Amino acid sequence: MEIVLSAAIGVLAASGIWLVLRPRTFQVVIGLCLLSYAVNIFIFSMGRLTIGKPAIMPKGGWVNAAEYADPLPQALVLTAIVISFATTALFLVVMMVSKGLTGTDHVDGSEPDRNSEGK
Repeated sequence: MEIVLSAAIGVLAASGIWLVLRPRTFQVVIGLCLLSYAVNIFIFSMGRLTIGKPAIMPKGGWVNAAEYADPLPQALVLTAIVISFATTALFLVVMMVSKGLTGTDHVDGSEPDRNSEGK
């Protein structure tokens, strides 16, 4: 299970970095989303992979911590999901305004010159 999870995190991070380096703003936004998914899965996996275990320990006495899931990564990932949703919405609004003002969706605001590429 850990190898599959590690591979998924690696593929998401690599795809996100590749898309962030693209010249169009929509590809940059999608790349940032993929990077945030990779980080969320990484944080979630750091809290031990447990299935069907409660996240809250009962009061009193000694308890075996291995029988419970760690609630902190779950809370961090939930918070990160909300923040990434708001950030993505902000990026999309800025992207739409930038396209309306410049007339292009390139990150630097200008289309590459097709005539000088072959020279």
